[in-house]
Parts: sequence; C-alpha cells; structure tokens
Amino acid sequence: MTPEHAAWLALVSEEPLDPGLPICDPHHHLWDTPKERFLVEELQAGTAGHDVRSTVYVDCMSGYRTQGPPALAPVGEVEFARTQAEASERTGGAVIAGIVSYADLRLGAGVAEVLDAELEAGRGRFRGIRHATSFDPDPTIRRNHVGSPAGLMGEPVFREGLAVLGTMGLSFDAWLYHPQIGELTAAARAVPGLTVVLDHLGGPLGIGPYRDRDAVSSAWRAAMSELASCPNVFVKLGGIGMPDFGVAWHERPRPPTSQELARTWGDEIRFCVDTFGPQRCMFESNFPVDRKGCSYGVLWNAFKRIAEPYDPDEKAWLFHDSAAAAYRLGSTR
Repeated sequence: MTPEHAAWLALVSEEPLDPGLPICDPHHHLWDTPKERFLVEELQAGTAGHDVRSTVYVDCMSGYRTQGPPALAPVGEVEFARTQAEASERTGGAVIAGIVSYADLRLGAGVAEVLDAELEAGRGRFRGIRHATSFDPDPTIRRNHVGSPAGLMGEPVFREGLAVLGTMGLSFDAWLYHPQIGELTAAARAVPGLTVVLDHLGGPLGIGPYRDRDAVSSAWRAAMSELASCPNVFVKLGGIGMPDFGVAWHERPRPPTSQELARTWGDEIRFCVDTFGPQRCMFESNFPVDRKGCSYGVLWNAFKRIAEPYDPDEKAWLFHDSAAAAYRLGSTR
C-alpha cells in the first residue's frame, strides 16, 4: 500500500460497532512483494478493534515452489501460509486457523498427489483449494483478471478433480463472474458430497458490458436462487471494495463510510442471507484486495450495519459459525 493510499484511507476512521462480536474472517491473502507487504503482522494490527478470533488464508500464489514438478508448486504456498499461521499463534490476536491454496483440478484423479502433499505441508491447517474459473468473453473483463478457459467447470476431468476433493473431505472455493453461476450450480449438483464455498457474492460484475446494475441484479438473483437449492454450497459475503463490482471507491475524494457501504451493498447481501440462510453465509474481508476501496474497520462496521435485522444467533452464524463449519475449524469463540 502506498503512503498516498494509506493517507486516503485514514480520512475516514470509525469506532468499531459491537466490538465484542466474535469474528472469523474466512477470506484474506498474505504476500510480501516489492509493491506491497501484507503479512500476519499487518493482518493482526489492522483489525481496528473488531474481535477477529480466527481467519482463513486463501490462495494468491505466495511462496510457490520454483523447483520440482510444476503441479506441486502450490505446495510451497501451503508451507508459506503455515509458517504465517504458526506466527499468528505466537504473537497473539487473530489466529490463521485454516489454509486454502490451489491445485489444478484439470489433473483429474491425479490431483490427489498434490492434495496429499498439501495436507502434509499444512500440518493440520490445510482445508481445501481454490481453482479460479473466472471467464468472460468481453476483453475488458479479461484484462482485469487472469481468467480460465470457458466452460471449465463442466469439463469431465475438472469434475473428476472436484470428486477427489470431496472424497478427501476437502473444500472447493469458487471464484467466478455472475454469468457463470449456473455452471457452478451444475458442478455442485454433480458432486453433492463436496463442500463448495462461493467467493465474493458470486462476482456480480459492474464494468464493461455489465454497467446496468438493475439488469445484472436481476440475472444474479435468479442464478443465486437456483444455486441455493444445492445444500452443499456456502456463500462469502464480501468483495464489495473491488472496482470490478462497479463502484470505484478508490477514485473518490474520500473513502466510503460504513453507512455508504451498507447502503450500496445491503440489499444484495441480505438477499443472499435470506436465500441461503445464515447457516450458509459468511462475511469476508478479502483483504488486502478490498483495501483498495475501504479500511478493514469500516468494512466490518458496514457488515454489522447490514446484519442489524438479524437476531443474535443468526449474527453468530454470519460472523463466525458458518465459516468455522465450512472450513472445519472447530470452536474458536
């Protein structure tokens, strides 16, 4: 993060709402690059008074092995994340309780070798993989993310890899764009024993040919309603700081307040909660990616504002228990 962006984020500071509410943040990344450092120290220091008890590290190609078979390169990420997790236990604060890395599901049955190595490297923390399937035919969308081939989730060898995940008791994180939700629904039905976690609200795009938010919302809601019929699917409620979703917070003179975030995304998030149920929905930070649009403390205040209509038991699921259940973390509150 540049000093200029840090100063911009500091223009809006809020006291934490309901600071005693236990949180499991089920989606964050860690990296140390020439452009940005975000490791366990930054993660724990940035909780801004919210009671973040546990977290889940999610794949971002950190620490990949540069030698050996290419298929086993992501085992290095599990090793990297495990050392960060062990540091989180020593230093206090939020503990990285789970690790989600990557394995190429196009290996089919052969992916088991990679997963076995990742289980060993994780020493009890490895929970599953994310294989991004994001694809859109429009080049303005593809420029923003490294996409995958069209129709990947329907390929037999990919489905075979998903089945291996399910057999091994591991989970699949799905990162896609909203026009692809139907493909995920078909895949989830094909492998009913697999726990599927849909990232970032199902990727409701707001750029390129998807600038009509009403049209996107209508298509997204219909697809999400169908996906909700799959009992093995959880949904992460977040990603709302990313400009691809159609709100360029980072281009504004001041960052958003939690009230602004809640007004902008409250209807969509509550739709997910009411459609899937609190037991299958979990708030996520997606940091440091979402830091482009807002600060960590403001983001969790926005989630707490959005969750105001729900009772204490429902809030416990949304902020902690659904994530702990999906990733088999046990009780951390």
